[in-house]
Amino acid sequence: MAKLLYITANPKNTVKLSKGMQIGEVFLEEFQKIQPDVEIERWHLYDMDIPEIDMDLLYARAKLSFMGYTKDQLTEAERTKLEKMHALADRFIDADYYVFVTPLWNLGAPAILKSFMDNVFIAEKTFTNTESGPKGLLTNRKAIHIQTRGGIYSNGPMSEYEMGDRYLSKALEFLGFDQLETIVAEGMDHFPKQAPEIMAKAKEQAAEAAKEMAKTPVTL
Repeated sequence: MAKLLYITANPKNTVKLSKGMQIGEVFLEEFQKIQPDVEIERWHLYDMDIPEIDMDLLYARAKLSFMGYTKDQLTEAERTKLEKMHALADRFIDADYYVFVTPLWNLGAPAILKSFMDNVFIAEKTFTNTESGPKGLLTNRKAIHIQTRGGIYSNGPMSEYEMGDRYLSKALEFLGFDQLETIVAEGMDHFPKQAPEIMAKAKEQAAEAAKEMAKTPVTL
């Protein structure tokens, strides 16, 4: 059975409060019409206990990668946090399709998304280093990003300042994902009277993107 991992990064943890999640629900509904047996696993990052790269994790990774330590030689704190990181990464790797839903905050994504992604950048698990440079190992997986923006960043003077979708897209590219074009609903804070129209367009795009993603089964 195929698995779709639906990842939301917004403290607004209900569909009613989050415009991004409203768009995301349209995506999921259309996806299930084509793949009704898909298993959808929802991860709301603000409800999860996500390891952060602190001193323990920093040294645990260094000790194992180039300092000659074995896992048994790590401190208890280092070993516990490293195992927790790997367990989260293993759960992440287990999916076939990925949907990320985030807002644009202060030019970037919520910090919790970066903390989360730090857990899936693990050498020889999600990427490997080759003579020609790093190579992503999470190939043959499909991902899409749904992003809401209060202002206009797709063109005009702010277009160079959008760092949320750029970061996530480059991170997923590094890890080997096959990505669909990002669905963006922008300008709703600057043009509140146009918000219903902006949302309607984004939902239409989400429905079409879901059909595109679902029509080609993933083979891992």
